[in-house]
Amino acid sequence: MVFKRLLGSIGIGGPTVDTALSPGPVRPGSTLTGEVRLKGGDGDVTVDVTLELLARVEVEADGGEAHGDVAFDRYAVSEDLRLPGGEALTVPFSLTLPWETPVTELYGQPLGIVLGVRTEVAVAGSRDKGDLDPLTVRPLPAQEAVLEAFGQLGFGFVSADLEYGRIGGTSQALPFYQEIEISPAPRYAHVLKEVEVTFLAAPYGMDVVLEADRRGHHHGGDALNRFPVSYEDVDRTDWNTVVGGWIEQLVHAHAPYPGSGASTHPGSHHQDHGHHPDHGHRSGPGTGAVVAAGAAGLAVGVAGGLVAAEVVDEVGDFFENDEGDEGD
Repeated sequence: MVFKRLLGSIGIGGPTVDTALSPGPVRPGSTLTGEVRLKGGDGDVTVDVTLELLARVEVEADGGEAHGDVAFDRYAVSEDLRLPGGEALTVPFSLTLPWETPVTELYGQPLGIVLGVRTEVAVAGSRDKGDLDPLTVRPLPAQEAVLEAFGQLGFGFVSADLEYGRIGGTSQALPFYQEIEISPAPRYAHVLKEVEVTFLAAPYGMDVVLEADRRGHHHGGDALNRFPVSYEDVDRTDWNTVVGGWIEQLVHAHAPYPGSGASTHPGSHHQDHGHHPDHGHRSGPGTGAVVAAGAAGLAVGVAGGLVAAEVVDEVGDFFENDEGDEGD
C-alpha cells in the first residue's frame, strides 16, 4: 500500500514523497526492504528521509485503558540528499527489524496487532511526517512451533494485544510487549481460566513467558514462568511434549514466577497496570474474536468470521485516520 503526500512545509509546488514496502510479510529480526520515491517541486531542495516503526499500544492509566502510537525504531534512509526541481529520485532502503517486533498474523490470519512504517522528510529545517504503510509480520519458526503445539494440545486463540511496560526479570528491549491470550484445552478447563503467551525474541533464542489465570483454592490465582527456547533443532523438537510440560508447571506452581531468577513482579502482568502479576506487556487492539484450534494450530479456521471482519476494519481505520489527520 502506498500513500502519496505533499510536503506541506514547502507549500504548493513543493516536492512529493511516496514510500512502498516490498510485498509480503516479514519476520522479527529479518530485513525489510522497499523504496522511497521523491519528486522535486519548483526548485532545488536538500532533504533528509527517515523511516519510523510505529505500534498501536495499550496503556493503562487512571483505572482505564487507552491506545497510543509508540515509535519503537528509527532508520535514516538518506541525509542531505539533493532533490533537483521537477526531477524524480528513488531511494531504496533495507533495514533490520528488531527481534522483539510483534507478530501481526498467524497462518495468514490477522491477530489485530497494528504496526506501521511512517516516512518523515526534513526540508529546509522543517520536518514533515508523511507516508504510513501497514507492516505485516509473521512468527519466527520457533514461535510458530510453540503456538502450533498449543493448538494441537487443544488450546484456542482468543485475542492478541500490545501492552506498554516491561516484564521484570527479562532482557526485554522494547518499551512494550505482545500478549497472545489463549483459552484452556478441555482437560485444563477446570484448572485454568486462560493463558497468556509472550515471546521475547533475540538473535539466538527467545524467552517464552507464560501467565496462567488459575481456578481453585489451593493453586488458584496467577502463575507466571519464563521458559528459554533455542532456535536450534526446532524441526526435530517434540513441541507438544515441551509445551505440555510448561503447562503442567504452571498448573502446579506455588510461586508466581518460579525458577526465573527474577524479583517478584509488582502485582500485575502488565507493569504498573494492575491486572496481571509482574509483567509489562505489549498491547494492541484486542479483537475479542476466537480462532478455532485445529490440527495445524491456533489459527486454523475463523469462528464466525470475527477476526477477518473486526481486525481488518480496526486496522484499516487506523491507517485511514492517520492519513486524514496528516492531511494532503
